Amino acid sequence: MTHGTPVGAYVYPWDVDGDPAAADRLASLGFRRASVAAAYHAVRALTPRHPRHRVVTAHHSAVTYPLDPARWSGADRLRPVEAAWSPRSFGPAVTALNDAGVEAYAWTILAHNDGLGLRHPEATVVNAYGDRYPWALCIAQERVQHHCATLAAEAASQPGLAGVELESCGWYGFDHLHAHDKTAGVPLPSSAKLLFSLCFCPACQDAYAQAGADPTRLRADVRAALDPVFAGAADDARLSDEQSDAVTRMRIGVATRLRERAVGAVRAERPDLPVLLHAHPDPLACGASPGLAPDAAHDPVLLCGVRSDAALDAVRAYAGRGGRIVATVTAVQGLGGDPADLSAWCTDLVDAGATELRCYHPGLASAADLDAIRKAVAALR
Repeated sequence: MTHGTPVGAYVYPWDVDGDPAAADRLASLGFRRASVAAAYHAVRALTPRHPRHRVVTAHHSAVTYPLDPARWSGADRLRPVEAAWSPRSFGPAVTALNDAGVEAYAWTILAHNDGLGLRHPEATVVNAYGDRYPWALCIAQERVQHHCATLAAEAASQPGLAGVELESCGWYGFDHLHAHDKTAGVPLPSSAKLLFSLCFCPACQDAYAQAGADPTRLRADVRAALDPVFAGAADDARLSDEQSDAVTRMRIGVATRLRERAVGAVRAERPDLPVLLHAHPDPLACGASPGLAPDAAHDPVLLCGVRSDAALDAVRAYAGRGGRIVATVTAVQGLGGDPADLSAWCTDLVDAGATELRCYHPGLASAADLDAIRKAVAALR
């Protein structure tokens, strides 16, 4: 059942640019596709085999290709910045990969942007308590929707691409993998995390009203539902059915509008390129993999990580729809992966319905991790 399953990898452009052996190394592992970070968030990344450096520190969200000033003109535009720590490395990385027989996708992060959020706090999610999430652009705002669509199209315009992969193409909220994060003191159930991620900026308040909810009352009720959780007096946080329905309509409607706009912008720029969306089958999910109904006409990328029943269930939710289903697997032991189980886990994901896999991520991997990746990829041929 697993015979011939395509396996790709996630790659930072600084993994390849400046390392003459990197692209051939990826090809030798059996990869024939790589998703290369074109627009990425802050990160501190080990580069254990690079001849020039051993660690790269990206201080904020940025693009790794040359910006086109004509796309970003206008006083009200949310303009990205180029990555000073890896200047214009995307193009050379794509060229090197193509030369090694590895096709490249532009891995592009949209609503998660910790650079623009700091410079333009008014464009970010503001929770029911008035706290800003500077890592999360509010997709209910027109300028944010325009930014995301423009960024997706610009990434797609880069030469040498075989496809585009859009991450955080939807709502982003409270959860944020961040350096020195100190937010785990009070465990938040999924219901509370959703309420803590609801935005109350002016655009969202208008959208709630259009969906049939009084935004002032909704904000007060969200706080009333969350306060007992923070006080340790409750392990759940719920709104009334009426308010929940209104929030659901609003969130799904806004996310659908962004998704169609971003995908449409890519297809207008490069109608020949396939577009993949990082996704979760729960339509209210927010984060790097926002909600995408299983019957939506888009090909999902599922962050399956390490072995779990939830990951298999997510793959099965999209199975049988006739399109691509990409499952991302954690292939680095230091990030929680299990090298001894990697081959079996990959096989189980394919058996559940995944049509291709992505390994996260060989640029960060140890030599032992690379050996396990090589064996897992070989087993799927």
